[in-house]
Amino acid sequence: MPDTALEAPHHTASKLPRAFYRLAAGDALNTYGSQLDLVALSLFAYEASGNALGTAGYLVLRLGGGVVGGLVAGRLVARLERRRLMTGCALAQAVALVVVALAPVSARIAVLYPLALILGGAAAVAAVALRTSIPEMVGTERRARANSLMASCRSTAMVLGFASAGVVVAWAGFRAALLIDATSFVLFGALVVRLPLPTRAAPAEEPAAEPVADTADTADAADAADAKAAKAAKERRRRWQALVVLRATPVVGAMAGIRLLDAFGSAAHNISLPVFANQSSPGNPAALLGTFWATWAIGNLGAQQLVSRFMLRRGIEPGERGFALGTCLMSACFILVFTDLPTPLFLLVAIGAGLGDGFTEISYTTRIQALADERRGEAFGILASAENVGMGTGMLLSGSLLALLSPLTVVGVSHAVPIVLALGFLVLVARTRR
Repeated sequence: MPDTALEAPHHTASKLPRAFYRLAAGDALNTYGSQLDLVALSLFAYEASGNALGTAGYLVLRLGGGVVGGLVAGRLVARLERRRLMTGCALAQAVALVVVALAPVSARIAVLYPLALILGGAAAVAAVALRTSIPEMVGTERRARANSLMASCRSTAMVLGFASAGVVVAWAGFRAALLIDATSFVLFGALVVRLPLPTRAAPAEEPAAEPVADTADTADAADAADAKAAKAAKERRRRWQALVVLRATPVVGAMAGIRLLDAFGSAAHNISLPVFANQSSPGNPAALLGTFWATWAIGNLGAQQLVSRFMLRRGIEPGERGFALGTCLMSACFILVFTDLPTPLFLLVAIGAGLGDGFTEISYTTRIQALADERRGEAFGILASAENVGMGTGMLLSGSLLALLSPLTVVGVSHAVPIVLALGFLVLVARTRR
């Protein structure tokens, strides 16, 4: 009797397995919890330390954990069962949140900062394991559709998490908010561990060993020594697997560089938006911020519709060119957001920023998933580390520059660099194809 769970990804190319929709919903719940605890713990760190430096230290440590997690994620997803790895990461985040929530007031800082590393590292490893597993879950021909669905659910949950964090903390308090976050991770882990879909490529069958004559003992010993030496050499190469991936697929290195600077720009606009909102709408800055992120989410959802309803139906799969064009659109729109546009143009630009952001996410995820299974994890790990490095340095530098420069200047410079690099990448890809 055939195993239907393993055959699910090979059904009709136009439809995703039903279980994958449950996974997308679970990932959205996981993302909601991540954004909720990011805001709640930032406020928690500020209250516990009594100054903004405490919040900055927490965010830097969390991003540092993400960098380390991205660097080791490739080896972890290659060696461990990815379903259990994702479940373990979700439970680790849940336990960390429960410990912070139940810690006495005198021990909050001592507990929070070490656990920030766990939260950042576990989130990075779980994200790499999930993205690496999608081609096996749905089939390589449907990975773009699956990525667009995941991106839409994730962006919606992100906006809801940011929007509700202040209300949840104000209404229920920090302890209840953190326990709600922990529950979301537990639910995601329970869903993943029972997921009836494969999470890694089937191992290749090894050829059957041929019978060896009793007189070949010396040859056997030599073969065993050669095999031991080859295994040691392979282990040494694994230590530098990330560099091997970059050398074998330089397009991944170029994308990682662009994503790093793109994350730097994202940090700049995230820090600059509250300042801009207070300057442009001093009477109600929260309304301006809420309007922007809600409109951005509409554009992000539009990217999913663009990919699934128009591109994929015409046999067009987003790849390197889609990644470069999406980066240019997103960065240009984020710069225009800070130019005091009339409301209709402001909303249009916000939609463009969400559209470019969603399209870039779908394009680069789909492109990296085209790599072989043994290289895919390392590539996603490199990208996760690059994004966390860019976000961390961007937060520190942009926060300092805002004391001297206007939000438009800080965001304009931060997003202009990825535009230039993306255009150069687009030219390089066009020449290579020609």
